[in-house]
Amino acid sequence: MQMYDWQEVAVGETDDIRTALSVLDSASLQIVLVVSEEQALLGTVTDGDVRRALLRGESLDSPVVKAMNPTPVTGTSNDSETAWRKILFEHSLRHLPILDQWRRIKGLYYGKQSIQACENPVVLMLGGMGMRLRPLTETVPKPMLKVGDKPILETIVSHIAEQGFTEFYFCINYLGEQIRAYFGHGERWGIRIYYIEENERLGTAGALSLLPSKPDKPFIVMNGDLLTKIDLRSLLNFHQDHQNEVTACVREYSQQVPYGVMELEEGTVSQIVEKPVYRYFVNAGIYALSPTALSLVPDASFYDMTTLMDDLLDDQRRVGGFPLTEYWMDIGQMPDFEQAQVDYDVHFTKLHQASWKN
Repeated sequence: MQMYDWQEVAVGETDDIRTALSVLDSASLQIVLVVSEEQALLGTVTDGDVRRALLRGESLDSPVVKAMNPTPVTGTSNDSETAWRKILFEHSLRHLPILDQWRRIKGLYYGKQSIQACENPVVLMLGGMGMRLRPLTETVPKPMLKVGDKPILETIVSHIAEQGFTEFYFCINYLGEQIRAYFGHGERWGIRIYYIEENERLGTAGALSLLPSKPDKPFIVMNGDLLTKIDLRSLLNFHQDHQNEVTACVREYSQQVPYGVMELEEGTVSQIVEKPVYRYFVNAGIYALSPTALSLVPDASFYDMTTLMDDLLDDQRRVGGFPLTEYWMDIGQMPDFEQAQVDYDVHFTKLHQASWKN
């Protein structure tokens, strides 16, 4: 019987969404149980539930009940394991809370599923010079700097390969020969790596014009200096469900004004808001693209992803935002690099039982 200690993934109804995200990441089971003081199941939370809540306007400080699914599929403690497996199969689930007749939680059943290969290509932008990390990047390209016991890029590649992606394109420029020498054609990770060499810097999207052939299905574009545990299959499903041409991953960013804000209407104070917190979504450097978006990318010219999205919007074509709820760190400056060293042991070295349920 494959049962987990449900208390490891439980939060209370008074906890906030941020707490649920912390449990999602630390337990690595991709489910959180919201329980009452009597240990009755009130609902469940997945990363998809959190994304939908953020898109509705909730924040990470909102109560977890604002994000939870109040009517999850469950099993009963009187049923057999065979019955639980049947429920998992019928509903395409990975986890099943097991309840008694009073809806008190007795366990969390887990059914293993094999990970299918994913044919969508992954393009990694690796040509930056890493100027803000000098002197570390004077002789080593930023993606090859070690965080933990391995290069940043190896952690990125390993995490993506674990999700079933096998076709990678490495866009290299500055000290790119070190990347090629280390990764070769990708056999060690069970993938195939193709190299695109930029003779000059082409920005975060310009190298897409150098792809040997136009992809025939949506593909991933990602900066090569990000440590993240993003579920790229969920990103692709979101992208296709919303029929976007580009979907950009976004992170919630909050900023508190340290003063009382005076709201004026024609010189008259209409409201005073004391030290308000403003919430934004910021670009996380990970994208899903449809092949049609490539029609706007100029040949071998400097061109950024933000410019591509602006051009698509000007052309009234669909651009979406996918809230990123998993761990994410942009290693752009020295404090980020130092923080990543601390985070690595927490997020990337423990036994990871991931679910790629979409």
